[in-house]
Amino acid sequence: MMITFRRVLVIAFFSVIAGCSTVQPGAGFTETGQASYYADKFQNRTTASGALYTHDRLTAAHKTLPFGSMVKVTNIKNGKSVTVEINDRGPFVQGRIIDLSKSAFRRIGSTSEGLINVKIEVLREPS
Repeated sequence: MMITFRRVLVIAFFSVIAGCSTVQPGAGFTETGQASYYADKFQNRTTASGALYTHDRLTAAHKTLPFGSMVKVTNIKNGKSVTVEINDRGPFVQGRIIDLSKSAFRRIGSTSEGLINVKIEVLREPS
């Protein structure tokens, strides 16, 4: 079977589409898993969106949600929740779905825990 240049382009195009890394699920999208928080060494470093990371801002990293998405993060164990803005990519550890700024994590759990089970819900996508 002879593979034409056109066929290669079509296969490449659909491979790229299938591998897209930014999900735009819309308001109401939910996901459950583990949350962690940024280590101190990331203070004042540039995030994937270009913003500086600071512990006191209510921000987070997600693997696929668009930058600027507002996400409600609820600690499943105690029911506490916080709203954060997605401005970074990550976490890159299996089982973790979101990395929170230290202040966001403290609002719903204790940093001594390190990891907490959470439910995230997209409240608003970027305009």
